[in-house]
Amino acid sequence: MKIGITGIGSYIPTIVTKNDAFLEHRFMETDGSSFGQENTVIIEKFKAITGIAERRYAEPELKTSDLGYLAAEKAIANAGIDREELDYIIFAHNFGDLTPGKIQGDTLPSLATRVKHLLKIKNPNCVAYDVIFGCPGWIEGVIQATAFMKSGMAQKCLVIGGETLSRIIDPHDRDSMIFSDGAGAAVLEANPASGEILSHASMTFANEEAYYLYFDKSNSSSGCKDTRYIKMQGRKIYEFACINVPKAMATCLDKSGVSIDEVKKIFIHQANEKMDEAIIKRFYKIYGKEVPENVMPMSIHELGNSSVATVPTLLDKVLNGELPEHELKKGDVVIFASVGAGMNVNAIVYRY
Repeated sequence: MKIGITGIGSYIPTIVTKNDAFLEHRFMETDGSSFGQENTVIIEKFKAITGIAERRYAEPELKTSDLGYLAAEKAIANAGIDREELDYIIFAHNFGDLTPGKIQGDTLPSLATRVKHLLKIKNPNCVAYDVIFGCPGWIEGVIQATAFMKSGMAQKCLVIGGETLSRIIDPHDRDSMIFSDGAGAAVLEANPASGEILSHASMTFANEEAYYLYFDKSNSSSGCKDTRYIKMQGRKIYEFACINVPKAMATCLDKSGVSIDEVKKIFIHQANEKMDEAIIKRFYKIYGKEVPENVMPMSIHELGNSSVATVPTLLDKVLNGELPEHELKKGDVVIFASVGAGMNVNAIVYRY
């Protein structure tokens, strides 16, 4: 059975936040002590490593489920399907709906249910549920949808990845500059006219790696003691990703039976430009190859790291011609890959 992506859509928030917006922040170490560098130096080093010059934040009136709904509408229209025929709606996120000024995430009902409600789908057999799998959540949702279709349980699935990380970041943590908001969605169908998932691979590392990304108090002792923020051990994540993501990609590619020379593009989670470059270099090194020119589209420079949304929004940009130096043609082989909280790693080999 062929299973492929027949529709893609995204929602990119309109609020542009450039790096100079952080110049007045008081960044601190985790123990509350001040950095020994000026913010201009901190921000300059940050951009050199991550590649991020600006990021997008969601409009205050829009929650994660709203972003997902807006992306889903575009994906359904792009696929040209009747939304009542959807068998599953899978929404990947990490923190639920976040309201500015409130200290709790809201996941009751599930974000997938909220999207189904907003889409006005009446069919009770359209099952809606959420996936919490860290940044690789959208790819994992695609893998789960594939399993449903292979089993005969579904014919059409909608997979969404959305996040509003700007509402869960500590303003006193320099890592807060990485995170952003956005949503991407895809419709998958069994036996499509074109496009096919060739293979996939997923892994969870939950020993010492389990808490490389975690929830904790502000770096500032003057912050609200009841509020928790997204935190990470950046160096350890970098090292983990550079070792394990290339291996997962190679495992997935080998399962597909496709040669490394056939891979046209690699859509990798937009977490850190230097890290992504290192991952791709190590991946090609496994096969004794140099990295081909222009193989890795990037959106992190303008959109930042929107977690589960980075891969589908990047794919949407390429398919809509918004990155002119990158294009996909029928028959092209691409790889989707991601890494994030868990620590989770996954990959998909896909032929257009």
